[in-house]
Order: sequence, then structure tokens, then C-alpha cells
Amino acid sequence: MAGPTTTAERGADEDLDSGPPPRRRLPGPPALIAAAIALILLGGASLWALYGSSWLRADRVSVSGTRVLTEAQVREAAAVPLGDPLISVDLDAIESRLLKKLPRIDSVEVIRSWPHEIGLKVSERTPVLIVEAADNSGKYVEVDAKGVRFATVSRAPEGVPVLELTVSRSGSSAASLRRFGEDRLVRAAVGVAGSIPAAIAHETLVVKVRSYDSISLELSGDRTVAWGSAEKGRAKGRALTALMKAAPGAGHFDVSVPTAPASSGS
Repeated sequence: MAGPTTTAERGADEDLDSGPPPRRRLPGPPALIAAAIALILLGGASLWALYGSSWLRADRVSVSGTRVLTEAQVREAAAVPLGDPLISVDLDAIESRLLKKLPRIDSVEVIRSWPHEIGLKVSERTPVLIVEAADNSGKYVEVDAKGVRFATVSRAPEGVPVLELTVSRSGSSAASLRRFGEDRLVRAAVGVAGSIPAAIAHETLVVKVRSYDSISLELSGDRTVAWGSAEKGRAKGRALTALMKAAPGAGHFDVSVPTAPASSGS
């Protein structure tokens, strides 16, 4: 019959239990060499699949977002190198070609769509004003919300006002032209066009610029609006809406000072 465990025996057992854990053996050289070879083969296979095989090559182009432009026009301008490895197609170069060749495009997103496609997501400029072509050909130049003249069309788009720059070369108008420049006057007119309330915009035929502080509107029904500068556009839009409701038969409206609008004529 075993006797009770002595203190010395318990201490010895505890020393054995608290010893360091057995060390794990690291893979030997053959295993490391095999793993390295596997990685090299995998990398080589991946490179071959991306660049050397026929599996991942650009063989079609999709186009979306066009309104006036045709998909064929966009594809032609993009000049995507069909047949090249999809990974090597230069997306930035495609974007640059599209923006240069097709000024109607405001922005474009060029994406790879694996395994075989290049996608072109186009955003076209929208005209807010049109200007009669300088060559008196009867054509019009479209102007977008940034003041960019981007396309010449043979027929005026419906619902887009004509911009008339009637800046005098003498007096205060000439000083305004020298100070602000024609491009800034065009941007001011664009700002006014964007501030016209939607209910009135479709009745606006002409935005006329005499100087930076003298912009007016010609509406259908032989009505006119003295708008003033492009500043405080929203306040002027609200004032014009209220004024036209209060005096529906008036022929002239003045919102150049939106806190004191006025109407006259019938």
C-alpha cells in the first residue's frame, strides 16, 4: 500500500510539469525548396495567363451613358487596342483620346471588365445656352454649365435660350469687357440661365449681355426681364416668380434689385 506523497515528491512533479514545451521542428531545406518552386510556378502561370494566353484579352468594348453621341462614335474615338492583353490596355490613354476627340464628353470612366471587355461610361455635356456661329452659317454653338463651348449644331436645341453678347466697344460697356473679358461674361450669362426658375426657363428665348451688371432676358409673348448682374441669382429667381404671379399681364419685369422688384407695361 503506497504511503502519502511527500512534499519533496510533489515539488519534483511540479518541476517536471512546468518545464519548457517541446520545440517544433522547422521544415527542412527540401520542403522550403519545394514551396519556393511552387510559388515561382504559380507566379509564372499567372503572368502567362495575364499576358501570354488568349483567355484574358480585350475583344469587345461596351459603351453606356450616351445621349447625342452614338456608341459607334465613342468606340471609334476610344481606339481600344482589341486583341491586346486586357491587363496591358492603357485606360488613361483611352480617356485622353475620348476627351480630345469628342468635346461633347464632359467625363468618362474607363474600366476593365474581366475577362474580355473594356467598359466606357460616358457623361455628356448639357447645353444651357447656345450662341449663333460666328461665320453666319445659321448654325449654333452649344455652351454648357461651365461656360465651355463644346459643339456646333445645325439646329437650335429645343428649350435652350440663345446667348446674345451685345457689349459695346465704347463707354462703360467697353470698360466692363476689358475688366471681365468675354469668357467671364459668358460664364455670368450661364449663371443667370441656371438661376431662372424651371417654370420660367422654358419660356426664356434669349439671355442678353450688355455688360457684367446689365443682363436681361427675353421671354415668349414679347416680355422682358431686367436681371442685372449674375449675383444673387436665387433671390432674383424667387422675386421673378412672385412678380409674374402678382402681375401676370405685365410686359416688363425688373429684378435687378431682388428686394425691390418691379413690373410695368401690359
